[in-house]
Parts: sequence; structure tokens; C-alpha cells
Amino acid sequence: MSLARTLTGTGEDEEDLLESLCQAAETLWMGRLREDVISGDCKEALCCAAAFTAAADLAAGQGGGVTSFTAGEISVKGCGGSEAADRAAALRQTAERLMAPYAQAEDFAFKGVRG
Repeated sequence: MSLARTLTGTGEDEEDLLESLCQAAETLWMGRLREDVISGDCKEALCCAAAFTAAADLAAGQGGGVTSFTAGEISVKGCGGSEAADRAAALRQTAERLMAPYAQAEDFAFKGVRG
């Protein structure tokens, strides 16, 4: 939790959300451990990966917003979330890299090919 807090720079108002995201991220990574790996084998990597995943989820949730809206003479603009999405993707890549030696690949599948 403290690592995720450092990564995100969140304040007390988002502490409950960040804690829930950390717990969910830990559950995710525990579920992806290879059969021959126990959590004690990769404790530090698991904690870091969970923190990076939680930070990515928080960044993804903070992205978006109004990109452009005009009503008469009033105009509202905001970020399209590209920066938040890029940050979230980078954090997820770091988590994947940390857990690569211990976790099952999530995006790998065999596909039948007719000959």
C-alpha cells in the first residue's frame, strides 16, 4: 500500500480506493502464479507488481473527462485521457515485467491452424 501511495501520490481522500485496488491487484497476481511458484518465492516482486497494477488502475480511472463542449458562448475543454492511459499502460508493463519469471502469460494462447 505504501509503495502504491508513493507511485500515485494519492492523498487521504483516495486512500480507501487505493487500498481496494491493491487488494484486487494482489488477488490478480496470486491467481496468475505458475503452479510451481508460491507467493514466498516472489514476495518482493509480487508486492511491487501489485502496487504498479493498482497505480495503473487508479490512473486509468482518473483519465478521460470532457474533451470539448460548447453551449452558446460557454466552452468547456478537458484532457482526453491520453496521458493517463499512457501512464497506466507503462505501469502495467512494469508489473508484467516484474512478474514475468513467476506468472503465467496472460496473453498467450494456442490457435488451431488447418493445413
